[in-house]
Amino acid sequence: MKKYITYILIFICIILITPKVFADDEDLEEDINDTAWIYEQIEAASSNVTNEPIINSRAAVIYDRTSGEVIWGKDEKSQRKMASTTKIMTSIVVIEEIKDLSQTVTISNKAAGVGGSRLGLHIGDKITVNDLLYGLMLESGNDCAIALGEYVGNTVENFVDMMNEKAKQLGLNNTHFVTVNGLDADEHYTTAVELAKLTDYALKNDKFKNIVGTTNYTVTINGYGKAIDNTNELLGYLDGVYGVKTGFTNGANRCLVTSIKRGNMDIISVVLGADTKKDRTKDSIEIIEYAYANYKIVDVTQNIERAFEEWKKQSRIETIKGVSKYVDIKLSECNNKIIPIKSENIEDIEVVIDSIKIAEAPINKGEKIGKLVLKVNNETRICIDIITSEDIKKKDEKRYFLEMLSNIKEYWSQIGYTLGT
Repeated sequence: MKKYITYILIFICIILITPKVFADDEDLEEDINDTAWIYEQIEAASSNVTNEPIINSRAAVIYDRTSGEVIWGKDEKSQRKMASTTKIMTSIVVIEEIKDLSQTVTISNKAAGVGGSRLGLHIGDKITVNDLLYGLMLESGNDCAIALGEYVGNTVENFVDMMNEKAKQLGLNNTHFVTVNGLDADEHYTTAVELAKLTDYALKNDKFKNIVGTTNYTVTINGYGKAIDNTNELLGYLDGVYGVKTGFTNGANRCLVTSIKRGNMDIISVVLGADTKKDRTKDSIEIIEYAYANYKIVDVTQNIERAFEEWKKQSRIETIKGVSKYVDIKLSECNNKIIPIKSENIEDIEVVIDSIKIAEAPINKGEKIGKLVLKVNNETRICIDIITSEDIKKKDEKRYFLEMLSNIKEYWSQIGYTLGT
């Protein structure tokens, strides 16, 4: 009997000392939602914005939403675990699949039994899809993630397949999901830049944007209200922050995805693999303030159009064997004419145009004949094709004969004679 009691005590001790491996901030680290401390970090970052950021996080990125460009990065293309920032994908798949978010979900044994950060759901509880989404993104509820996965995908495994299919559709080739909540798994990973791109996509959905920008909310479980708060420590403190998601596991360490808009500059910051909550907060503030202090969003449309029109006046493109003597040209479509430029380089914008001088008919409309390149500080930022505006047919025998008669007439006219005299 004593032997069994000893085994039981040893087992209990193992349980107590085993480190937690659950997702999102379910750990013993001190709370950092200290207003004074956060404002101190903001002030410190604002006073040291001229130097390149040196941060604790293993990977990070600042992503400009307008242009889709990376402003600054650290190992932003390296694959890493991302903890509960996974729930960005979970939520957007749910929102796109379920049109009526007022539908009621009954909580299963599997959803109620998951560990880590939880909304606190029990077997048989009834809650709407809408409130599960708030519990997922504000409280980072792993129970909410399982419940939504089962409801939308019939099984969690099927829902994970849907997440991976969405990643494929978005061109996230270095992102792969194994869990719906972000718990550590060998093949569960993304990169800082792809997580930023996923977030940018999700934020284009108004429902998602409203949820992640909510600081507190009351969910209804079995008809009773329960108040929850957003785990995002920068929401409501740092100027312009309007989302998005925190994350923590032992494998991923501390993670934070943040969306910020000040004036016409709308960016997403991602930090992955910070050692502590304070590190992820400090790192996020530092790279955000660096971006806003050193970069401007510039519309280079006029630079491009002015340079192209001036070039066209001096560089007409002739045709060989064509019914038209010159090729009418234009620039192909380019949706990326508003770009982030480092403040010190705004005066270093240069437009370079390269094109053929002669084209042989027949020539098809939309045919590429050159390119326009916009450079900033000698770095190529925009490249636009120069294309033909219309079809140019090749001359036939009749056309050549008529031109010959016209040339003869012009010749005799010049020497004082007219045809027929």
